[in-house]
Amino acid sequence: MAFLDLTNLEKVFGTNRVVKDFSLGVDKGEFVSLLGPSGCGKTTVLRMVAGFETPTSGSIRIDGQDVTDQRTNQRAIGMMFQAYALFPNMTVADNVAFGLKVKGVPRAEREARVIEMLQLIGLPDLASRFPFQLSGGQQQRVALARALAPQPRVLLLDEPLSALDAKVRVSLRNEIREIQRELGITTIFVTHDQEEAMSISDRIVVMNGGIAEQAGAPFEIYNNPRTRFVAGFVGTLNMFTAMVEDAERGLITVAGQRIALATGAIEARNGETVNLALRPEAIRLGRAVSCEVVLPATIEAVHFLGSVIRVRARVAGTVVALDTFNRPDQPPPPLGSTAEISFAASDVILLPA
Repeated sequence: MAFLDLTNLEKVFGTNRVVKDFSLGVDKGEFVSLLGPSGCGKTTVLRMVAGFETPTSGSIRIDGQDVTDQRTNQRAIGMMFQAYALFPNMTVADNVAFGLKVKGVPRAEREARVIEMLQLIGLPDLASRFPFQLSGGQQQRVALARALAPQPRVLLLDEPLSALDAKVRVSLRNEIREIQRELGITTIFVTHDQEEAMSISDRIVVMNGGIAEQAGAPFEIYNNPRTRFVAGFVGTLNMFTAMVEDAERGLITVAGQRIALATGAIEARNGETVNLALRPEAIRLGRAVSCEVVLPATIEAVHFLGSVIRVRARVAGTVVALDTFNRPDQPPPPLGSTAEISFAASDVILLPA
């Protein structure tokens, strides 16, 4: 049994089923992200684990103990919110010590723990400051220290970085991951930012409409999406339609060119139309030795992104995006010019209808 075990969770508000038959096992020390668009149910799952919402049905177990009907303060949960939620009339030290004081931890032990937590988050000299004297990143670090101070069994992070600017967000998410690894604490992280989830998670659960569409390691989620929603939500995706020429042999036709899919036989009838997907990094501008599929294209847009140049090209009536590395000796193609794109058949993702 997993350290944190969510079994068949359902949550209904009136006639609206917000979470539907959600099950997830999280191992001790694992970092799992719930990823999905607004309204997909990810925060509701987190609130049920925290005890802020009671499941309509299903169960929640932590370290073998059923906590489904326990109050929040009985679960030994640490929570970090999107809003910093620091007490404005308390110093940094008092904020960090708050949970320990509620638990009745002796003063000397509280003070030692506060010093330890402030060193952990890299703010040992700010104990006497008040929240209004801190930057957004510093406030969120203090919120993390406060959540960790009582030594919770599970840490819950509800989009804690969304209010920060991009540079601070990247820095802080890496710090959170390092601290989580150092402490070995079981963590669930809620986010709608796919890059955030991909960069720091052991596993990702992609949610849509209250259900878990797919769960797996970031590499698996990105490269082997099981549904069209997952393929489109995680990363940029190019969509093609193709005609099945020989389903048993995995032969399809795109823009008049035959492609032998690496998957072999496909579940479709000859003559049917199927959906194909390609990531931008799988497409090459021009002919590449490793790419057996070559299609004519017209350059429609070029976006310079620093180390990467994103090119949008029209291929057989479809606009596709492809990424190429910036090389000073190779300027990007001019708008309106004709070109060729190429890709390997093994990079094609066949999606269900």
